Amino acid sequence: MKTTKSVARGPKPEEWKLDLDEIARQGAQRMLARALEGEVDEFVERYGQLRDHEGCREVVRNGFLPEREILTGAGVLGVKQPRVRDRRGVDHPDAIHFSSTILPPYLRRSKNVEELIPWLYLRGISSAQMQAALEALLGPDARGLSANVVTRLTAEWSREVEAWSRRDLSEHEYVYVWADGVYFNIRLEHDRQCILVLMGARADGTKELLALQDGYRESEQSWKEILLDVQQRGLTVPPRLAIGDGSLGFWAALRKVFPTTREQRCWMHKTGNVLNKLPRSLQPKAKSDLHQIWMAESRASALRAFDAFVGKYQAKYPAAVECLLKDKDELLAFYDFPAEHWSHLRTTNPIESTFATVRLRHRKTKGSATRLACLAMVYKLMRIAEKRWRCLKGSKRLKQLVSGCKFVDGVLQERDAA
Repeated sequence: MKTTKSVARGPKPEEWKLDLDEIARQGAQRMLARALEGEVDEFVERYGQLRDHEGCREVVRNGFLPEREILTGAGVLGVKQPRVRDRRGVDHPDAIHFSSTILPPYLRRSKNVEELIPWLYLRGISSAQMQAALEALLGPDARGLSANVVTRLTAEWSREVEAWSRRDLSEHEYVYVWADGVYFNIRLEHDRQCILVLMGARADGTKELLALQDGYRESEQSWKEILLDVQQRGLTVPPRLAIGDGSLGFWAALRKVFPTTREQRCWMHKTGNVLNKLPRSLQPKAKSDLHQIWMAESRASALRAFDAFVGKYQAKYPAAVECLLKDKDELLAFYDFPAEHWSHLRTTNPIESTFATVRLRHRKTKGSATRLACLAMVYKLMRIAEKRWRCLKGSKRLKQLVSGCKFVDGVLQERDAA
């Protein structure tokens, strides 16, 4: 008997003509269809025990809904969603209704596309260029994304900001908070906009955007409003430490709302302020000397480096030394907290790094048109970035800190450990 070799079937000749993007689009469409079929089959099977007097199922498949198009990262996908019917009727008191979690009603764009639009906008793509950019990324069938899409989405994001700003904060305790004010140019207004940002670290080490508010510069009143707001929404336990730059408005407000919270000045801001008061030729050496202070392994070593800096620059550059000395205690507060957290506590970098892309956008477009549009765009970017924020190193130390354990030079004291 003659045997034949089993040869793996290759693509059909007509498939060879498809480009890679089209193959990916068709594959995504088939995967979505299978996922929807599986979701409906599982739902119908869940209610398989519901039978009529003849033993027939009450909850059954009932064809498909009309086909609709969904814009995704793989392009435009045509989808026919399976339909479920309860044979007892929609007016029955126990009628079963099916709603897909994969494909919610009225969805026209995937979440990734929603995130792509603000990302493109913040990278310098104007609203007039948005259609061309999206077609280049998602294909020529990227319909429904006209030049006005940013305007429409900005209105939606503004509503999101309002709802998000009212959420309850009582579920978690926040051990650390970072505060900063970021300025933007507004084309249709004379004054620069200052957006106040408050970020927190929970007791499990997760970082979270706590508040985002359009303030009047970095005044005490503006910061007091934002701190009172988070307090009223559930942040009743004062944070152990607040990190920020030398803005007097924030610290004055913090002492009134959370008087027991320790203060830590940002070393990046302080370094820049001190160097600005020195000749350019001395700045590299002075920066290295400042580095020796905040990178010291103990408070005693940091104080020795502090004294060395004062002795070196006091005579000729008293303004630079005074700038450093006035916040001496607040600059070294991090030594009373776990050493694993020091890299997080010495600067406001978690906020500064996120705002780098926002500043890029504003440099290219010469600012947003309105304050509301700017706040909405900043909110959207921060919420997207929040998903990628890393937890604090040594998260287990946070529980010890919350329970009242004492740390000296970053090390847990034995009595407290016991």
